[in-house]
Amino acid sequence: MHITCAVAALFSPRATTIARSVIIAGLTLILLIPAMAMGWVRTPWARGEHHTVVQPIAFDHRIHVTGLRIDCRYCHADAERTASAGLPSTKKCVACHSQTWMSTSLMAPIRRSLETGRPIPWARVTQLPDFVYFDHAIHVGRGVGCETCHGRVDRMATAEQVAPLTMDWCLDCHRNPGPRLRPLTEITTMGYRHSPSDTSGVRLVAQGDRIRRLTDCTACHR
Repeated sequence: MHITCAVAALFSPRATTIARSVIIAGLTLILLIPAMAMGWVRTPWARGEHHTVVQPIAFDHRIHVTGLRIDCRYCHADAERTASAGLPSTKKCVACHSQTWMSTSLMAPIRRSLETGRPIPWARVTQLPDFVYFDHAIHVGRGVGCETCHGRVDRMATAEQVAPLTMDWCLDCHRNPGPRLRPLTEITTMGYRHSPSDTSGVRLVAQGDRIRRLTDCTACHR
């Protein structure tokens, strides 16, 4: 005599399908979220390229650089001496403007800065991660022009970040700096173009004169 015992399944076929779907979706998200994050940080939006930065004063670089021909180092005086390029003091701004200009509503933040003794709260335009070290003095002193990283500010009503500033972008220059170098007298020149006879940058690299190809991690990550 045979006895057949029917044991009910713990889960229905539908529940099993749902469980499998949830597991697959979870594993997919675990892989997809980091991939999406890595993709996002490489987009122009995440890097801040061409993003309009609202400043406390409508400072027009076109007027100052092209119209008045003010050298970059007048306002960013530390670019040749320290890691940071620096910002002009409020008194330096006042020295260039007449009393008529200073009395306008446009100059209200400057007047307020003079009254309180607090610096003008300029907003940073070019952003680098905190773990990246960049020294303006080293680059300027070796012949890297301002527009190489900052673009044609002489054409900008509002300064914006134009370079991607990714590790690949920096390493491209570090691996082959020669073609990007210029005479020190042309550091702040906008629209500078190498003449066919100008091989100074390539020569400096070849001779090891002031220039080294820095591609080790500690050059930028300290």
